[in-house]
Amino acid sequence: MKNPTSVERKSDREVVITRLVNAPPHVVYQAWTRAELFRKWWVPKSAQLNLLSCEMDVRVGGGYRLVFKFQDSEMAFFGTYREVAPNQRLVWTNDEAGDAGQISTVTFEEKSGRTLVVMHELYPSKEALEAALGSYDGMSESFDQLEELVTPD
Repeated sequence: MKNPTSVERKSDREVVITRLVNAPPHVVYQAWTRAELFRKWWVPKSAQLNLLSCEMDVRVGGGYRLVFKFQDSEMAFFGTYREVAPNQRLVWTNDEAGDAGQISTVTFEEKSGRTLVVMHELYPSKEALEAALGSYDGMSESFDQLEELVTPD
């Protein structure tokens, strides 16, 4: 059974995505921090994006870089990990947007063998959030794919 994904605008600068995942935190955390797993669920299958490469150095001061192909062009998303608490919390920057880039925080809370995933996206301005709102359209599908990946049959 699929759990619902909630995408909620909390303020002029913040969006919060919440999902209860039917797997323990250490399994869900691995899906967020191992490139070979992350690339299997992050991009919604219905999206017209192709993930060409996924590099992740998940440690404080380490970075990530995702390169996508959309139609005939490539685009990169990259940043730096600010906090890494295994199986509990990740905080990273989104540097590709320059001064408009958000700070992302995801927490993994154990709930009776399952994981409550809460992702906070904090933007530097109302305008930066407004410009990014369309990027949340595929979050439910991405989180469905995450759940499919980490849930045992």
